[in-house]
Amino acid sequence: MSKIIFINLRNVREDNDLKQRQLADHLGCSQKTYSDYETGKTHVPVEILAVLSKYYGTSVDYLIELTDERKPYPRQK
Repeated sequence: MSKIIFINLRNVREDNDLKQRQLADHLGCSQKTYSDYETGKTHVPVEILAVLSKYYGTSVDYLIELTDERKPYPRQK
């Protein structure tokens, strides 16, 4: 499997003037682990992506660069 670098994870964090340490604390992981998520050294668990998408008010697809649309998808009824 190829290395995946989630550029939007870094961009969204920086757009919100956050440090890696702040997100690592929110996620309950180390700053090194969070850094590894951003650089693609470690696969980001889907649970972490879900927490980040809620935190930022965006979709997981945006975080992993499958769409350029930042807003989250509407919930289906």
